[in-house]
Amino acid sequence: MQLSKFSDYSFRALMYLAENNNELNTVEQMAKELQISQNHLKKIIHKLSKGHFIESFKGREGGIRLAQKPEQINLSSVLLYTENNIHLVECLKQEAGELCPYHTDCNLKIVINRARNSFIEEFKKYHLSDLLVTNK
Repeated sequence: MQLSKFSDYSFRALMYLAENNNELNTVEQMAKELQISQNHLKKIIHKLSKGHFIESFKGREGGIRLAQKPEQINLSSVLLYTENNIHLVECLKQEAGELCPYHTDCNLKIVINRARNSFIEEFKKYHLSDLLVTNK
């Protein structure tokens, strides 16, 4: 499985904010530090704000910071919130009980589903605080 750039950049933005949480940060400064386009980062910040992972303050003295402590942000919640297609294959998008379009006895869906669930379970073991350089 490969994470989308959106999820990858979301994790990087959250890590940046966690490491710089003693001050308000700006999209401009984050984009420069993370080497992400400002337009793309604005979309990420907007989504993370709607998901209550970060909070943003408008105005001259405005900026961005984490809405929760890093040890409260579980990585699986970020993954599931930011990843558009966690299904891996088309047949996993189907409603439960629908038959595989390839073969009525197809067991590939079961294997892929278990692998995907294991991937998500691994993310559940960690929090944003586990990713910070200061904790190593």
